[in-house]
Amino acid sequence: MTPSDDYDVLLLDFGGVCLLNPVELHDKATDILGLRPGSFEWLGPIDPSTDLLWQRMVAGDGVSERDYWAIRAAEVGAAAGTDMDTRAYMTMLYEPASSDLIRPEATEVVERAFAAEFGVSVLTNDMRAFHGREWEHGIDFLQMVDQIVDCSDTDILKPDPRAFERAEEMVGVSLDRMLFVDDQPGNVQGAIDAGLDAMWFDIANAAASWDEVATRLGV
Repeated sequence: MTPSDDYDVLLLDFGGVCLLNPVELHDKATDILGLRPGSFEWLGPIDPSTDLLWQRMVAGDGVSERDYWAIRAAEVGAAAGTDMDTRAYMTMLYEPASSDLIRPEATEVVERAFAAEFGVSVLTNDMRAFHGREWEHGIDFLQMVDQIVDCSDTDILKPDPRAFERAEEMVGVSLDRMLFVDDQPGNVQGAIDAGLDAMWFDIANAAASWDEVATRLGV
C-alpha cells in the first residue's frame, strides 16, 4: 500500500477510538462491585437500541457527553449502594493504567503511520478531567504520539471550532492536511466544518474502523 499524499497528520480522538469505552468494561464493573453479571444493560455505542440516553446524547437532545457519564456513574453507584461521580467511575474502570485498556489495532496502525512518516496526535475532550495527568503518564500509547491536545485543559470542547484551531496550533500542521477520527458524529461534523477530513469511528466494529483508518492513510 502506498502512503496517502492527502495527509500529513493522523489526529485521533482518544476515548472509544483508542481507549476502550466504559460500556466494554461492564463485566469489570460488576466484578469489582460484587453485582450480578449483566446488571448494566445499557450498551451505548455497542448497541444504541439498548440505551435511550446515549441516543439523546448523540442526537444533541439536551444531554452532553459529560452529562451522560455523570448520570451513568450515579446509576452504577446506586446499583452498589454507594454514591459515585464520573471521576470515581472512571478510576474504578481504568486504574491501574495498563496497555490492555488500549485497542491493539490502535497501537498497530499508529506504529505503521509513524513508519510511513505521518505525524500522529490526540485531540480529546475529557481525558485529564476523567483520568488525571498521573494516569496519562502510565499509558504507553500516549507516550508514542506527538501531541496531546486535551480540551478539558480549556473547557473549549469538540465540536467547538476553537478546539480544532487549538489542535492546529499545537500540532503545527494545517487542518486540511489532517485526517481526524472520532466516535461522536457531532465531533466528526464539527471537524469537517472546521476544514478537516474526518471519519466516524464505529465502536461496535472497532477493528473494521481501524482497518478503514489504515486504508485512508495507505499504511
